[in-house]
Formats: sequence, C-alpha cells, structure tokens
Amino acid sequence: MREVMQEALTQRDLYGQSTILFLDEIHRFTKAQQDALLPGVENGWVVLIAATTENPSFSVVSPLLSRSLLLTLKPLTDDDLRMLVDRAVADPRGLAGAVTIGDEARDALVRLASGDARRALTALEAAASLAVPIEDDEADADAAPEITPEHVAQAVDRALLRYDRQGDEHYDVISAFIKSIRGSDVDAALHYLARMIEAGEDPRFIARRLIISAAEDIGLADPQALPLAVAAADAVQFIGMPEGRIPLAEATAYLATTAKSNAAYRAIDAAIADVRAGGFGRVPIHLRDAHYAGAKRLGHGKGYVYPHDAEIGIAAQQYLPDELRGRRYYEPKALGAERDVQARLEKIRRILDGK
Repeated sequence: MREVMQEALTQRDLYGQSTILFLDEIHRFTKAQQDALLPGVENGWVVLIAATTENPSFSVVSPLLSRSLLLTLKPLTDDDLRMLVDRAVADPRGLAGAVTIGDEARDALVRLASGDARRALTALEAAASLAVPIEDDEADADAAPEITPEHVAQAVDRALLRYDRQGDEHYDVISAFIKSIRGSDVDAALHYLARMIEAGEDPRFIARRLIISAAEDIGLADPQALPLAVAAADAVQFIGMPEGRIPLAEATAYLATTAKSNAAYRAIDAAIADVRAGGFGRVPIHLRDAHYAGAKRLGHGKGYVYPHDAEIGIAAQQYLPDELRGRRYYEPKALGAERDVQARLEKIRRILDGK
C-alpha cells in the first residue's frame, strides 16, 4: 500500500494525474494502517474507494470516515437474483450455460442466496454440475439437462423447505411460531424459528414479531420480556446473519418459557373501543393545563393535589372524565410479576376512590 501511495504522489507531481485506490475489506486494516491513508486522501494523491462488510462507524477510524461519503449497499432483491440466475444460464461460457432451470429450482436458489449474488452463482454452478451427465450414450444431445430442486438441495447439502415468503407458508409458519410462544412450547417455537431461518426469512421480520409477542402475550407478567425482545432485534440489526440466529433463539426461548398475560393488550383495546364509541368527556377541570395566561381565570388546575405531596405518593382525586368515572380497563392477572401489580393496583384504586 505504501508503494501505491508513493506511486500516486509521483503521478500527481510529474503528470498531474490522480490515482483511484480501491481497498476491499478495509476493516481488516489496523488503526495505524488506516491512519497512513490520511495524507494521500487529504492531499489528493488518491481518490480512495473502500469497501467493508462491517459497520464503518466501528471499523473505520474517525478521521478517515469524516472525509468520506458513506454509501450503504443493500441485499439484492429476489427479482434481481432471478435475473442474475437467468443470465448465467443463458451465458454459454460457463457450466450453467449448458443447462436449463425450472421455476421451482430458480426460486430455491434465490431463497437460499438470501440476497447474495455470489452465493446464488456458486450454488447454481454446483447444481449445474450435478445436472449435467458425465457420460450418457442415451442422452439427447440436443436437449440441455434441467436443474431440478433436488439438484439444488444436493448442491448446498440442505433440505429445501416449502416456504413462499409471499404465500401461505410464510403466514402459516409465523402464525405457528407466535402461537407456540403464547402456548409456552419452547421446542415448537424453536422449530418454527429454525424453519424460517433456513428458508431465508428476513430476520428483522422475525424480530418484529418477537417484540409484538412480548408486549401482547407477556406484558407486565414479565417486564423484562419486551426489553429483551428489543435487544434481540437490535443485535440482529447490528451483527446480521447467520450469527443473528443466536439472539433470536435466546429471545424465543425466554418468551416461550416466561409467565404470560395479555392484560395490557386487552386494556388498550377496551379503552380504544370506548373512545371510538364516543365514550369520552371533558378533562376534569383540576387536571387541565394551568400554565398559560388566563387559565387560572377559567379555573384550570384548581383543586389539583400534587401526588408527591401526599404521604404515600398517591392522592385521592378523580382522573377519568365524569362520563367514565369508575371504568376499569387494566385487570392484571395473578401470574408472574403481574401478581404483585394486581395486589398493588387494588390498594391504589381504593386510595384514588377515597376509601
């Protein structure tokens, strides 16, 4: 690299030419090696183009990163990969050009590639080598052999799952996954998680469903469930796959084996139903905003008791509008941590009611 930088300086000084320097896998360079690039970048000896599969905020030194434009490359779409496979099959220069491929086999390659063109082409070449007969006197010389899903499965040494990300399998498997967590069957939940991972399901989709499950089916029965599910989603986003399967499995196992309660989920739905049905009234006058000019003249805030001034931190006063006074939405279950919430809430409601 030092030789390249010196040659770039010579080209600039003698001929007025700038050099384009492309560095692949820049995250493998040490901090000192990356710092050595700065003079060339700052003084225009080189136009640096660097590529990395890591997060550049952590893998590239700040002085170099601040002098760069960051372009994020996204995984190829399924349609992109299908086009790539078709072009490779149509190209007579490679082994894949000697075969044909059906829709099912193509879709299997696309699914297994998970957005990676190199993986798709590698699997295609391996499947093509299996489809082309070594010596077959009875083979039709005019008919190109066809790659089948079985060839693809054999080439990548894994079973091809029937799983259409836009079809019934997608919805059936994710439904079974969530219901297994809700039903506390950790083994079934991990089975369906494995099916989704092996079928190339978007791990961010799985992580989002885990977050929803933590809030909907577990709630305050285990207040740690939601933060753990969010942490798993962040971890998947940060480290990617295949390592992302580990935090996904950890979150799945935790959610499946912990206490369950849908009380918070039912409470917000009941409250929304009341509001949609017109079940709302004026905010009690002592709760209204009293900070703007003229609010005191309207009586806003009059009679409000500041809870922190109360001996036990709870003051007996009305919070719901008159039309909904006494309405109960949240009814915790006697399960997990929500058992303590249930006992505490009974006392709170008695104090609020002045009993």
